[in-house]
Amino acid sequence: MASFLLKQLPQTSRPLAMAARRTAVPAMPTMLRNLTTAATQAACETDEPSFLQSVENYYDSAAKISGIQDGTLSHLRAVDSVLRVTFPIEMGDGKTEVIEGYRAQHSRHRLPVKGGIRYSEEVDLQEVEALASLMTYKCAVVDVPFGGAKGGIKIDPRKYTVEQLERITRRFTMELCQKNFIGAGVDVPAPDVGTGPREMSWIMDTYRQFNAADVNAAGCVTGKPLSQGGVRGRTEATGLGIYYGVREFLSYPEVQQKTGLNGKIQDSTVVVQGFGNVGYYCAKFFANDGAKVVGIGERDCSIYDPAGLDIEALHKYFTEHGTFRGFSHSAQILEGSAAILEKDCDILIPAALERQIGKVNVDKIKAKVIGEGANGPVTPAAHTILESRNQVVLPDLLMNAGGVTVSYFEWLKNLSHVRFGRMNKKWDESMRLKLFSLVEENAGRTLTEAERKAIVHGAEEADLIYSGLEDTMIQACEETRQTAALKNVDFRTAAYLNAIQKIAAVYEGSGMLFMH
Repeated sequence: MASFLLKQLPQTSRPLAMAARRTAVPAMPTMLRNLTTAATQAACETDEPSFLQSVENYYDSAAKISGIQDGTLSHLRAVDSVLRVTFPIEMGDGKTEVIEGYRAQHSRHRLPVKGGIRYSEEVDLQEVEALASLMTYKCAVVDVPFGGAKGGIKIDPRKYTVEQLERITRRFTMELCQKNFIGAGVDVPAPDVGTGPREMSWIMDTYRQFNAADVNAAGCVTGKPLSQGGVRGRTEATGLGIYYGVREFLSYPEVQQKTGLNGKIQDSTVVVQGFGNVGYYCAKFFANDGAKVVGIGERDCSIYDPAGLDIEALHKYFTEHGTFRGFSHSAQILEGSAAILEKDCDILIPAALERQIGKVNVDKIKAKVIGEGANGPVTPAAHTILESRNQVVLPDLLMNAGGVTVSYFEWLKNLSHVRFGRMNKKWDESMRLKLFSLVEENAGRTLTEAERKAIVHGAEEADLIYSGLEDTMIQACEETRQTAALKNVDFRTAAYLNAIQKIAAVYEGSGMLFMH
């Protein structure tokens, strides 16, 4: 019953929130730290907490019942280190623009720390601190041995050419190298909003220029293209992880009793807010398993069709036209991405931005299960209201942990310098072939070539990645379920509680050097 998660840990004398903080320049003014977008404000009342405050509120709720010493809890809550840099970039018109970037390392109880780098005009210190904190808890929930980090550059990547983006990315990486904020054993970035495999390749190449003798240089960043040491399955990992997580929770009798659902994906209707990498693959895997995806939301508009949407055709159209308008004459087009959240469905996946469901619109949410694909899409007040109405909220730190899980697999591949499956694929096939040859002799029937290939086929890299991710999500969901039942709390509190217990066990077990 996962009793190790709930035991009382020894007394600690670690100082409270006086975590070391390195910064290249003075901290941002409060006014700038509290920048938010209209898209993340529309659903919220003015008294609702910011994203960072929400993460801290969730943490505090779980900490109260964790049985952990107050000093340890205060240390776990604080961000270890923050780097803020500014640097000039010469633009094509001869003008110079000063670029602002951040990297926050929340907890170094495990190394390296891990977290994405996002390109957005809304990046600020508060956001990266909140996301870094969430990454720490996320890694702990799924037993990925990393600390949490996050970074960002305050730009809109759509306003820059590819050459300008490359110069910005490489210069930011240079700053990280000089401040020791990147390295396979120190801090490993990954893609996030506004970044992808291309930017990760630039980061890796720049790091190599500064660390030519580092044989593990490819492990300094994940989310790379296959040709640069990436891993098969990383692109769809977060969306696939959401699908696995929702599938597992739907199979639990207590969830079925609470929601009235029968536990089958095949009989469910699904709405996904966000049609980027996470939203698209999430919708695709639900549709492939027989669910009816009835709504998709994007920045420009949303599309809703109770008869169901053809996800592949819709994605192709959206990629070509940049909008859902004109895709179907039978589907309903809704302005913006928020309206789709209020449509009838069994499963709702907010996979776009934080603070999408708040006091303003929570009473209009009809979904029976809300799986948080984005970070922080539901505010604490909205979460409480949804749970009080028997609408099950599956928390972000568990649901979207597929990305960091497969990033962990990529990191392992880079350190081992060998593709998964390369050493054992043919051995497995030869053993299976011998086994089925014996079966054929005794059964008096010869398998067809197609049957033989399907049965004898050895595991390749993608097979092993999918298998590892599925097993990770099944285990993490079951641990969350057990803790929720044992402590009589919701799944979010249970996930945070598990994370806190695991991180605290590392600190306590190590003796917290130099802090006594």
